[in-house]
Amino acid sequence: MDAVLNHPLFMPMVVIVVIMALFPLVAGYIVLVERKVLADFQVRLGPMRVGPHGLLQPIADALKLLLKEDIVPTDADKAIFWFAPVISTLTALSAFAVVPFARNVYIADVNVGLLIVSAMSAMGILGIILGGWSSNSHYPLLGALRSAAQLVSYEVALAFALLSGVMVAGTLSMRGIVESQIQRGVWGMFANYGFMIVPFVVYIISATAETNRAPFDLPEAESELVAGFHTEYSGFRWSLYFLAEYANIFVVSSVAVTIFWGGWLRPFPSVAWLDKPLNFGAPFLVFIVSGLLCIPLIKKLVDPLQQKVLMLAIAGLILAGAVFMIPPVNAAIVPIFWFLFKVSLIIYLLIWFRGTFPRYRYDQLMNIGWKVAIPVGMVAVMINAVLGMI
Repeated sequence: MDAVLNHPLFMPMVVIVVIMALFPLVAGYIVLVERKVLADFQVRLGPMRVGPHGLLQPIADALKLLLKEDIVPTDADKAIFWFAPVISTLTALSAFAVVPFARNVYIADVNVGLLIVSAMSAMGILGIILGGWSSNSHYPLLGALRSAAQLVSYEVALAFALLSGVMVAGTLSMRGIVESQIQRGVWGMFANYGFMIVPFVVYIISATAETNRAPFDLPEAESELVAGFHTEYSGFRWSLYFLAEYANIFVVSSVAVTIFWGGWLRPFPSVAWLDKPLNFGAPFLVFIVSGLLCIPLIKKLVDPLQQKVLMLAIAGLILAGAVFMIPPVNAAIVPIFWFLFKVSLIIYLLIWFRGTFPRYRYDQLMNIGWKVAIPVGMVAVMINAVLGMI
């Protein structure tokens, strides 16, 4: 048993199994959070039918998609039509291979980690293009062509933003980038006298376009293209495209956290006296306060079963907060907490964008990419290079 636990492939295999098993569920609850946040923006309730306050809605959605009839258009290229969403999903999930969730929790630490993420992002567009083309329909084809032009445009600006981060860190390794921030004692966002905020803004805008999120969701554009590149898809294959989209959202948020926001590091990592208040107190308060805020919601539920389910969820949150107060357990899991907490904030920011900004016209989208994002990214690289020599 010791030989298995100490084997160098043991931890990577465990992380792979956890990601493959849990991420579809995580993606479902990201969708639920998005629907709830957008509903709050629009002064409505969002999903409320399945489970207490819609808590079990992702389970119902997953069952519906698995049981729904899988329709393939008569004149479609059936082989490519079947394989296209698989390409998008595999490339999106493959990017997790180089994401460091903590100092010792990752699948692989390679010296070109950022290049792998960029390569997987570039390959994912093939699934969208092939899906739109193989459908043998005008609307999916138009959505696929829009997506190709959009991703090629914003991939350049994204690369310039990443280049600024690499120049500061001095390495392409994702784990090495966080280690460099430990050595400097400051997050990447505040390097070069705070000028790294410029490439961060360029990165967030470009990442929003790369993941086909509003206001850059031209490949879908339901009001113009019925549903864009996946118009002819249904059931499980349709869900694969959205699993790939939310996997990409998680990956780009993870890259942003790793390069600009310290990865698994707590706030103020170089201030020793903040170690216990932040590593013990912050997770405890997050989970305990979340559980306590849910208690008044129990009275609003009429169904006793839903009340019990909500009480179980509250107990789980309180228990999770109590676990962080155990020193050995805290030392093992608090880096993962900080990493996922920061990723959650970036994902919330992307949801906020969707609920705030209207969809751009195609010419506006191209203008922002080629006339604003790329020039700003190039100038940021040059200024960061000069600041890095001071």
